[in-house]
Amino acid sequence: MDRPTWAPEGVDMQKPSPARMYDALLGGSHNFAVDRMAAEMGIKLVPDLPRLALSNRAFLRRAVRFMLDAGIRQFLDIGSGIPTAGNVHEIVHELDPEARVLYVDIDPVAVVHSRTILAGNDRAGAIEADLRKSDDLLAAVRETGLIDFDEPVGLLLIAVLHLVADDEDPVGKVAALREAVAPGSFIAISHLTSELRPEDAGKLGEQSATVNKIGIIFRSKDQIVELFQGWDSVEPGVVELPLWRPESQRDQHEQPGRSLGLGGVARKV
Repeated sequence: MDRPTWAPEGVDMQKPSPARMYDALLGGSHNFAVDRMAAEMGIKLVPDLPRLALSNRAFLRRAVRFMLDAGIRQFLDIGSGIPTAGNVHEIVHELDPEARVLYVDIDPVAVVHSRTILAGNDRAGAIEADLRKSDDLLAAVRETGLIDFDEPVGLLLIAVLHLVADDEDPVGKVAALREAVAPGSFIAISHLTSELRPEDAGKLGEQSATVNKIGIIFRSKDQIVELFQGWDSVEPGVVELPLWRPESQRDQHEQPGRSLGLGGVARKV
């Protein structure tokens, strides 16, 4: 298999990546055949899976705009994935070109592509780091000089915490980030859920573990709410993705009552 020019050496092109699978679901071009195959298998199990990806992307856009309206001018996007249309820095810089954005991902393909897009932009950057190693991640963020933890930060944990196993303490990982940021900071979390469609969640979870060898955890609403411990929830709380402050009918990618994702935004007081 020929290695694309955008794929770094050492990347396993035979193993699917959550970031590249998500890119495939969104119709992106920075994914491998194995990622497209894994995404297609998921769609065969749950045909409306691409709608979930679009719904998640729309939630990200609305959450970022909400934080901008609240005065946030620096954003830390952890588990950012492959940048596609409507990247966080595009949303942010449309309002304030001086605001700062730092993308963080464990997938080197995502990081390399992000850096290519951001070349020449001194208000945005991308680093490779692992959310499960929060001390190392925070140190790497500080080294960039883009994020000032003495000022409020917009933390984005979009579709990433369902890749952190229970024994890796996802609640603790979020708490470590909360401790690092200043009062007035916000956090946005979206997460796959077993709350509304347990059968579909079970099928996708089993496929991810046995076929793709990734390990995606579909959590209950109570478990997702627990991730916001210590934060002050923003109305309407943790809800289905299309129901979090929809701006128009175009945000209704999924039918209410059938979303496989929940999301919410909260503030550090």
